[in-house]
Amino acid sequence: MGAVDYIPFATDVALEAGSILMRHYLRVSVEYKGAFDTVTAADRAAERFVVGRIRAQFPSHAIVAEEGGSYEGDGEFIWYVDPLDGTTNFSHGLGRFCVSIGLWSRGEGLMGVVYDPLHNDLYAAESGSGAYLNRRRIRVSEQADFERGLFATGFPSSIRGTNPNLHYFHQVAMVTHGVRRTGSAALDLCSVAQGHFEGFWEIGLKPWDVGGGLVILSEAGGSYCDFDGGEYSPGDERMVATNGQVTAELLQLFAEVTRGEHRVSIPAITRA
Repeated sequence: MGAVDYIPFATDVALEAGSILMRHYLRVSVEYKGAFDTVTAADRAAERFVVGRIRAQFPSHAIVAEEGGSYEGDGEFIWYVDPLDGTTNFSHGLGRFCVSIGLWSRGEGLMGVVYDPLHNDLYAAESGSGAYLNRRRIRVSEQADFERGLFATGFPSSIRGTNPNLHYFHQVAMVTHGVRRTGSAALDLCSVAQGHFEGFWEIGLKPWDVGGGLVILSEAGGSYCDFDGGEYSPGDERMVATNGQVTAELLQLFAEVTRGEHRVSIPAITRA
């Protein structure tokens, strides 16, 4: 199977995995992998299906999946699978979750598919072929004014006590149009790709969180890097993804926060 054939394969798999999620939606029982990190029967059922299809079709390919369905391959191709990105949302009946599938080779994103089954939105991109939402071409926003940008971020469930993102969140929120926290990194990347957000950042993302979305973002004209502006690979600690127009100013602000500098002070709590 050539590279041009990966999209229809991954699309079929994502659509069926989405159907599995919807059969569980609003009737799911929740388990905990840690104090706050949830997993459901839907995660496990969807992952078994996705991993099974990939292994049957591409037995030499490696798979990195959230719920343990990972396999070593020959080292050339790696599939990043998140069967349910936004599990906390899903378990509370909030409609912001998706299936995310990405294919990478030697550090390069080849293909990404992100499917939101509740809204029947399918994002897809293949290297060199553009990014699409339900077969309609999408592009990042052209907003170059950092202060007028709308941004998104996330906070990890398992290491919330040591994650410093609240400092970055506050500063970006105070000097831009605002910051949203939606609960799905894959869909946040797709929202940057289609121009709803000017940028997205997070600390502590896993490779399955971004494996599909980064390809979609890149093919929509966006860019991504680490907090220092260097190369980012799935699984690295800190990621910034933008429309390419506001990256420099966002990184400058992050550098200030990292040094302990704040453009806007956190207000003291006062009693009326």
